[in-house]
Amino acid sequence: MSEPRTALLVNLVASLFMTGVIWYVQVVHYPLFARVGQAAFPTYHALHSEWTTAVVGLPMLVELLASIWLLLDRPPGVTLLVAIVLFGLTALIWGVTAFVSVPLHSQLSVRGFEPELIAQLVRTNWIRTLAWSARS
Repeated sequence: MSEPRTALLVNLVASLFMTGVIWYVQVVHYPLFARVGQAAFPTYHALHSEWTTAVVGLPMLVELLASIWLLLDRPPGVTLLVAIVLFGLTALIWGVTAFVSVPLHSQLSVRGFEPELIAQLVRTNWIRTLAWSARS
């Protein structure tokens, strides 16, 4: 196999990057959804969805693969339990993204500006924010 420390380094870099992105999204970007207004919201949300996917798609995939890699090829000092926890947090992030965040964004795309949906997005995004922070 490869150098096990590389798996740890890739995990760290991907997690730190995504932690920075998710805190920005949580504290600045998602709350701004409620301030955009009904008329501008459809365009704003469509651009958010397109551009955010371009920014986070590859790092999230790298993080997922690195989490699996770390399970299979742990460096000294990284226990199986730590590798499982890191993978579990990644799985949680992907699960919340796929089954909570993406469906909420889909509803916003169809229904437009809805303050309660936006508030739900902000509330549920704390799960990902805390999970990425814990990974870092």
